[in-house]
Order: sequence, then structure tokens, then C-alpha cells
Amino acid sequence: MSLALIALASPAHAQPTTVGFDQISAGDTAWMLTSTALVLLMTIPGLALFYAGMVRKKNVLATALQSFCICALITVLWVFVGYSLAFTPGTPWIGSLDRLLLEGMLYIKETSQLTVSHIAPTIPESVFVMFQLTFAIITPALITGAFAERMRFGSLMVFMALWSLLVYVPVAHWVWEPGGWLASLGALDFAGGTVVHINAGAAGLVCAWMLGPRAGYGKDAFLPYNLALTMVGASLLWVGWFGFNAGSAVASDGRAGMAMLATQVATATAVLVWITVEWMTRSRVTMLGACSGAVAGLVAITPASGFVNVGGALVIGLVAGIACFWGATGLKRLLRADDSLDVFGIHGVGGLVGALLTGLLADKNIGGVTGNIGIQAIGAFGTLLYSAAVSFVILLALRYTIGLRVSTDEERSGLDLSLHSEQII
Repeated sequence: MSLALIALASPAHAQPTTVGFDQISAGDTAWMLTSTALVLLMTIPGLALFYAGMVRKKNVLATALQSFCICALITVLWVFVGYSLAFTPGTPWIGSLDRLLLEGMLYIKETSQLTVSHIAPTIPESVFVMFQLTFAIITPALITGAFAERMRFGSLMVFMALWSLLVYVPVAHWVWEPGGWLASLGALDFAGGTVVHINAGAAGLVCAWMLGPRAGYGKDAFLPYNLALTMVGASLLWVGWFGFNAGSAVASDGRAGMAMLATQVATATAVLVWITVEWMTRSRVTMLGACSGAVAGLVAITPASGFVNVGGALVIGLVAGIACFWGATGLKRLLRADDSLDVFGIHGVGGLVGALLTGLLADKNIGGVTGNIGIQAIGAFGTLLYSAAVSFVILLALRYTIGLRVSTDEERSGLDLSLHSEQII
């Protein structure tokens, strides 16, 4: 059963519990272990390569390093407190500390017992912890594309730690824990359109504004280092996304299969739409455009993947291709933000498209629920405003304490050499 359906159907008092080994589904567990590996692959190496290929040669290593170190940082925070606050019952706004340092999560071979989450009762709780950890990792990693090539590494790590605990964790609780206020309201987010993409997109836009444009922005040509790396990264994201979306069924069943099919259809549609719009407006088709179209489709289908049929997936891919192309071009100019790698234009806009269209296109035969576009709008825009506001406060505090941006000389030398004493020859 999907996280979204359990959030709608489970009683508010449900909580993790201890069961016998015979209560665990081997098929579900095998699929969730596979899905977890696929989602982790999305960040390292997928996102790391996707972003590294788009920046200038002097910033390639620093950009990839950000994703790699965020993976390590969020893992430790998740074990300490993130999982507990996100996925245990508490208030409508935040969970409890019952699983602090994963206290109470058990596996006892001698008595054939282990704990399961109330949200995923057919798999070991350890697997559910790991699966959700991969979502917690990729979300802040996505934000780094908005301020690529100009943020201090230490400031970045502090920002990501605070943002994950103050923004990602509460929003995950709101949407995916049965007692969360958006879950109780009936908001649908199968795999993270709101929790991951709108959340990261809003934070990315604020980061781009707060750090200011790169030196030479609008004057110099910022040529990508290697779009072949970007294509490899985008391909890893595409394949890994099946774990992201189909894995969110939390079962090896027909609904996971439908989510996988919807993901493929929407993504392929968005690629074709993006390159068509690109050809119509610029008389050419580019590798960067095709990769961007793929990510746009993946983002937009994420909240809807377990709720829509193939026709719905086609519509979402079509709208996402057009909307995210505009988001990365026209809207970007209107917002006057140097969102370096189009985090808001693709993840923010694509997440909004997917969240709203889920309310319009949800098929009750697939998800067991009908959508409500008004409730979807509350969830989407409420998350956008919360993420933007808290991100602004965190960044403001860092600006007046440890600082946010590298010096002009460091920026011109490139972050690889100036911050990390490494470079690509």
C-alpha cells in the first residue's frame, strides 16, 4: 500500500510495532531493497554527474563533491533524529522522539521478531528507514544546483543540515505520516512532488536570490564542461526514478507496475515536447534540452504516479514539457534570479504542475481515491511558502555569521582550486 493511501486510511494513533518474521513479505522486501538502491543511485552518482556536467570546468569537482557530502551528512542526521521526527506519530506538524538514534527499531533473530513501521507493515522497519533516507538525501542535494559555482562549502553544509531538519522533516511528516495535517486533509503526493520537488525548488529560488548572480552573469558565456556527463547523470536519474516512484507503492504489486509505466510515459512525452518547443523557438534541438525535458517529466509525474492512468501520464508529460521549458527560460528572466541549473524552473514548476494535475487526473480505479485540486493547491503552495520563508531565515542568519558566498577572487579561480585544492587538468 502506498504512503499516501496509508496516510489517508490509518488511524492517527497507529505507530511502529513488533511483529514476527512470518508477517514480512519477502517479495515486498526484495522490491523495496532494490528501490532503495535505485533512489540512492539518483544522487550518487546520478545528480552529481548531472550537475557537474553543466557547470564550468573550474567548478566540476566542487559541484560533484556537494552531492557526495550531502549524502553523508543527511545519513547521520536521519539516524539521529530526522526519521523519528518525520515518521513517528506526534502532532499534525512534527513527529516524536520515539525513534531518536533509531531507539526501539529491533531485529531479534533468536525470537524471530522485528519492528515494522505503521506506514509500511509488510517490510522491516530498517528497510523503510533506508528507503525514506534516500529521499531525504536527494532533496537538499537538488537545491545545490540553484547556487552552483559560488557558495562556501562550510556554509553549504550548515545550511543543508538546518534546512533538512527545519524544512524537509516537517514537510515529510505533514504529507506522509498519517497524523500529518496535509495527510489528514487528503492531499495526494505519491512519491514526493510536494515533499521533494516543490520543497527543493522553493529553497533553490531563495538561495539564488540571497547569494546573488555569478560574476559575469548576463555578460559572459557560461559554457557547460561536459554535457555527456550531464546525459549520463540524467539517464541514471531516469532509471533510478523507477525506485523513487514505483518503490513508493511500498509493495511488489500491480500498483507499483502502474506507477513505473506512468513514469516512463510521462518522461518520454516531456522529452519530446521539450525538444519540439526548443526547435520551434530556437531552430535546434540540444542535449541539454533533452535532458532537461526528461527531468521535467520525472518531476511532474512523481506526485501522480500511483494515482493516474496512462492517459493522465501523457497529459502530465505534455504540460510539464511546456511549463518547465518556460520555467527555465521566460519565468527565470521574470524572477531575475541566477538559478544556475534551473532548480526552481524545473523542480519547482514541475512539482506544482504535477501536484495540481494529480488533483484533476487521479483515477479512483488505480489509487482508490479521487483528487481535489483545491486541497492539492493548499499542499503545494503551503509547502512552497513554508520552504521559502524558513530558507530565507536560515540563509539570513548564515550571511551575518559565517557568510554565504566565496570571494570574487575565489569565484574567478573556481571552487575546485580555491576551496578544495583540486582541479581537472
